[in-house]
Amino acid sequence: MKTRFSILIMGLVVFFFLGSAKPTFFPEDTAVAINKIKIEITGLSTVGKYNCSNTFTVKDTVYVNSIKKNTFNTDIKMSNFDCGNKIMTKDLQGTVKVKKFPNSTVCISDIKPIGKNYKCRLNFFITDKTLKYKDFILYNTDDKIQGTLSLKFSDIDLEPPVKMAGLIKVKDDIVINFSLYKN
Repeated sequence: MKTRFSILIMGLVVFFFLGSAKPTFFPEDTAVAINKIKIEITGLSTVGKYNCSNTFTVKDTVYVNSIKKNTFNTDIKMSNFDCGNKIMTKDLQGTVKVKKFPNSTVCISDIKPIGKNYKCRLNFFITDKTLKYKDFILYNTDDKIQGTLSLKFSDIDLEPPVKMAGLIKVKDDIVINFSLYKN
């Protein structure tokens, strides 16, 4: 009788612990509220470094591990980039053909946690080209989620600006940093 009672109690304890536990094979959905986006384009020219940025307010949510909604889209107004110098800003706008292509689009989808950070698919639409990255890493900090794209003007069929009869040349390599600021 004592053995039956012990087995019954052990069975109830095991049932209690297993019955209340979440299965580990179903990842938990996580929502990250975004309130601001900052895009920076950096590179080199024959006269030094340049940095053009665009910061704008946006109210949206990034969903991690969500089956329902797992895509984050945002339009980037190319005319809002500021390079800290009117001539450089005008050159950037001319290079990316802002009159013909006023907006670029970033689409982040299939967002999954990878340790403290995230892995996703990134589609970046600029001018009339779409660049696709399958396993793009987004770095997670306390106040933002950020990513970096290294590419060339030639990847998107653009010519880097050349000024003053070739005296000032922008290098083909550019880096695009973007930050999604959390609430």
